Amino acid sequence: MSDRQAKGRSITEDTATGPPFKDTTTCPPFKDTTTCPYCGVGCGVVVEHDGERVSGVEGDRTHPANFGRLCVKGSALHETLGDEGRLLRPRVDGKSVDWTTALNAVVTRLASTQREHGRGAVAAYLSGQLLTEDYYVANKLFKGFLGTPHVDTNSRLCMASAVAAYKRAFGADAVPCCYEDLECAELVVLAGSNLAWNHPVLYQRLKAAKARNPLMRVVVIDPRVTDSCEIADLYLGLEPGSDARLFNGLLAWMEEQGRVDHRYLERHTQGFEAALNAAREEDTRLAAIARDCDVDPERLETFFYWFATHLHVVTLYSQGINQSSSGTDKCQAIINCHLAGGKIGLPGAGPFSITGQPNAMGGREVGGLANQLAAHMDYHTPGAIDRVTRFWQTASLVPTLPNEPGHKAVELFDAIERGEIRAIWIMATNPVVSMPDANRIKRILAACPLVIVSDCMANAEVLEVADIVLPASSWAEKDGTVTNSERRISRQRGLLRPPGEARHDWWIMSQVAAGLGFGEAFAYTHPADIFAENARLSGFENPSDKPGEDARLFDISGLAALDRAGYEALAPIQWPVNDRAPRGTARLFEDGQFATPDGLAKLLPVRPRAPQQEVSARRPPRLNTGRIRDQWHTMTRTGRASR
Repeated sequence: MSDRQAKGRSITEDTATGPPFKDTTTCPPFKDTTTCPYCGVGCGVVVEHDGERVSGVEGDRTHPANFGRLCVKGSALHETLGDEGRLLRPRVDGKSVDWTTALNAVVTRLASTQREHGRGAVAAYLSGQLLTEDYYVANKLFKGFLGTPHVDTNSRLCMASAVAAYKRAFGADAVPCCYEDLECAELVVLAGSNLAWNHPVLYQRLKAAKARNPLMRVVVIDPRVTDSCEIADLYLGLEPGSDARLFNGLLAWMEEQGRVDHRYLERHTQGFEAALNAAREEDTRLAAIARDCDVDPERLETFFYWFATHLHVVTLYSQGINQSSSGTDKCQAIINCHLAGGKIGLPGAGPFSITGQPNAMGGREVGGLANQLAAHMDYHTPGAIDRVTRFWQTASLVPTLPNEPGHKAVELFDAIERGEIRAIWIMATNPVVSMPDANRIKRILAACPLVIVSDCMANAEVLEVADIVLPASSWAEKDGTVTNSERRISRQRGLLRPPGEARHDWWIMSQVAAGLGFGEAFAYTHPADIFAENARLSGFENPSDKPGEDARLFDISGLAALDRAGYEALAPIQWPVNDRAPRGTARLFEDGQFATPDGLAKLLPVRPRAPQQEVSARRPPRLNTGRIRDQWHTMTRTGRASR
């Protein structure tokens, strides 16, 4: 602990009253635009309210993500609001307290934990439900000022595989496509994605595009027959876990049939021969691939032919690909096929990973994963630790930022069980229900010396193991931004005053930072201040127009000068947003330049691995997880709606 941190300051009532809320100056009813808080489609919503209550919602016809469409969850948003069932007051050790007492308890206990057990004894477990501004403050506080690398998020469980594959292949965690590509495509492949249930509005957009273009073909690759098959021209019910074998087979077939774009490969990529040789380590005959994947050979050949002979191909994939012990390789196998055919950087073409949560991408932008630092810089990015230290001006407060990645989501709870982490702050997620082996997670947290939970709902099961409970604002109260699956930043606007004593997450953490002695670095008075700082950091020492170790594709420095009025009026926009692209960027890599040091995309060898939990005739697979169409995660909010 630094002297400044050890001393801190006591938090008084006048600092604990919370930030100013939106002042409505016209006559109700008001109609304001915001963004849906559920899946990664990022639908725009028009909210009718009187400043106290929401009376109805409808889709925002001007929002480019949904053009007015809403799914059942989005259309019932107003039914999930109200004071009933909300966390309304802080609690410490089971007793209701005021904010001064609660914040001082957080400050005192975090400081004493680090003083007695070291910086790495504290951790944060975040969520794709947080707004980008909340995420930014959490990451800055824990990594930059508390000096612990142990900051991770539930988004890792669904997106880590896709992120790692994009970074390996393209040099950046950058989705190359946009939703418009679904309307421009000749072929859309849904791989491990039940789009109809998990991203209903995007599915309806695809369905409408197919109705307008009878020549468009849709292929569904999934062990289960799902509702997405309604629009499928071809269904491949492959053996669970055989995805990499399927796409490796496709790569080899494309080469054998003369369907590889060698000109594109030579100009814009590296590694094709190694990737092809790995694919050829297994039998590349159609009959052998079909046998291993348990699909009909004729159907398999049809898929291979369609993929190989169409240039405008979008492969849209989600948790069926990502959530696997070899998920990164499965994603890479898909990317290899797109690069081999030059099916990227074009309208209607590219490997398109669809995000599960509304702000999983925003969290990654600010560094909300244990292996990340900030603004798409990793711990091992050359010069990144020094760069972020100088930007945050932390050198006088902590000796250095953490120089090694922290514990990832599952590892983090293992570290708590071993006693290495003795304090954890959980925000906007319910891991005692949503984590694998949930009963074990509950036992681990119950034994942890300090568990702090920020949440908006009183029925979240994680509260049962919390020592300190902090009531947070919810949708229609929170004010900030989210980034959807197509890199589109949208405003989520605060329209109502939070009930009881609920407060915004960024404000809560800023008050704790002040109590720890870091007030000057966290003197935010509005989320616009945080947004602008994050935008400045994204462009700080970032020659993003030139390939190289220092270049970062994530760059929203073109928005850094927004004042509060500009922030309030911010329209949806896709990054990068900078001097070269002041209006944003719809799709990436159109010029064939990638974010790798040499500007070349990388095809990598993929060697399929069997699932870690083997199946057999004696132990056949019985369950295949998926989402409930009309509910969200652990149902703490959507369970309140009557439909």
